[in-house]
Amino acid sequence: MPARTPILVPILGDQLTRTLSSIRGRTKDDTVILMMEVWDEAAYVKHHKQKIVLVFSAMRHFAKELRDDGWSVDYVKLDDKDNSGSFTGEVARAIERHEPRAVHITEAGEWRVQQALEEWPDKFACEVEIFPDDRFVCDHATFREWAEGRKHLTMEHFYREMRRRTGILMTDDGKPKGGDWNYDKDNREPPKEDMDPPAVPHFEPDDITREVIDLVENRFGDHFGSLESFHWPVTSDEANKAADAFFKQRIEQFGPYQDAMVHGQDDMYHSMLSTSLNCGLLDPLDLCERAEQAYEEGRAPINSVEGFIRQIIGWREYIRGFYWLHMPGLESDNALEATRPLPEFFWTGETDMRCLADCIRSTHEDAHAHHIQRLMVLGNFCLIAGIDPADVQDWYLAVYADAYQWVELPNVSGMILYADGGKLATKPYAASGNYINKMSNYCKECTYSVSKKTGEGACPFNPLYWHFMDRHRERLESNHRIGRIYATWDRMGDAKKREYLESADKFLDSLQPARKGWAREN
Repeated sequence: MPARTPILVPILGDQLTRTLSSIRGRTKDDTVILMMEVWDEAAYVKHHKQKIVLVFSAMRHFAKELRDDGWSVDYVKLDDKDNSGSFTGEVARAIERHEPRAVHITEAGEWRVQQALEEWPDKFACEVEIFPDDRFVCDHATFREWAEGRKHLTMEHFYREMRRRTGILMTDDGKPKGGDWNYDKDNREPPKEDMDPPAVPHFEPDDITREVIDLVENRFGDHFGSLESFHWPVTSDEANKAADAFFKQRIEQFGPYQDAMVHGQDDMYHSMLSTSLNCGLLDPLDLCERAEQAYEEGRAPINSVEGFIRQIIGWREYIRGFYWLHMPGLESDNALEATRPLPEFFWTGETDMRCLADCIRSTHEDAHAHHIQRLMVLGNFCLIAGIDPADVQDWYLAVYADAYQWVELPNVSGMILYADGGKLATKPYAASGNYINKMSNYCKECTYSVSKKTGEGACPFNPLYWHFMDRHRERLESNHRIGRIYATWDRMGDAKKREYLESADKFLDSLQPARKGWAREN
């Protein structure tokens, strides 16, 4: 049993790592670990049912592992009768129970939670120490130092620094393995008709997970999503089995087809590891080293391995640094002054646009869509239709099992919507139906015709694209990556332009706004 005045160590739901900074070096006889399921976190947006099950089940499994290993764990379930509903309230109650001499906690991943943590020293009588989250390669100070004085925070430059810092995919003389830093040009293959990717491992819910599923159905029944086929890893052992399967079966084809989309094939060759990575069940550097090993052993080509590693120590680290650099303003950025409410079909899936319907179906069934579906189908629509960033941010945060604000918000505000005015992306990622047709098989059986540009039956992405470009001409015409498109627009002539704009207006007028309460109670 711990001493009468132990150290209290709260562990949050995305900190399920045995080497967490706040517990590393602690002794079992002098520590009480506090874990809390609280209403504020489960419902500040109405998270997908599978997301809540994933986090609560992973927490309960993690607590069991700690107890089995001899740690003292104080675990507060959501339906415990005295649960205060907040992290601050539960830490206060735990201080009363255990009378600790200090509270040690690893910094939070999300801005609003960190603000609450930083108020604890003034709220609690005992000492509070907040430790850095060193599960990431780049700490906040290092990112700020890298960003200082740069006009553009180019991810590629940051990524190369992370490669040098970690030595991942580097030669002994400091050169990138394979000769190039980036093989993205080799990773844009459209899907083949006979593609048959290996199945991703599914994990049958055990008694703990089934208990959480029942809890979520009872307490969060009005939330988006289905629980009919919950199969996410909820322990580090399961997460590592999922990683093993990826490195053995799918990484070889991951690179070439990472941007490809096939109707009904939700996983393709993707790793499906982000849910486990973002809640702490997997270590990012370990995954990168395993990918590098696959290259060294000839089991995967350099473009696949480099592309996978770039997503983790490049993009993931960059997005986190960008988030903390630009918060809290990033939440309210709306550089393009988009105000249209999110359409109802984002919640119901009831749309004749086959690409959007399939992505929303996958999102509803599994709390997942891969990155190109999120960026170039769902996100592209929100961008060119002028959907309010606050609505889009809430939707992405609510519906994806791997979505925490630090990773969701910069991707949505900066990468998808250009709401930050170009701090993150060098151009808006706007596209017509041609891109979706090239990278998927969605268009072949769609109600709309991707080859038809305007009028009845035309793919809505086509007129919406030009509608977007026209209404933002003053801002975008000087952009060196996109400005030349206006020469094409001007060659069309007034009558053709009018057809595009009128077709887009007609479609936009037909959209039904989502009812209030899908994402937030208020």
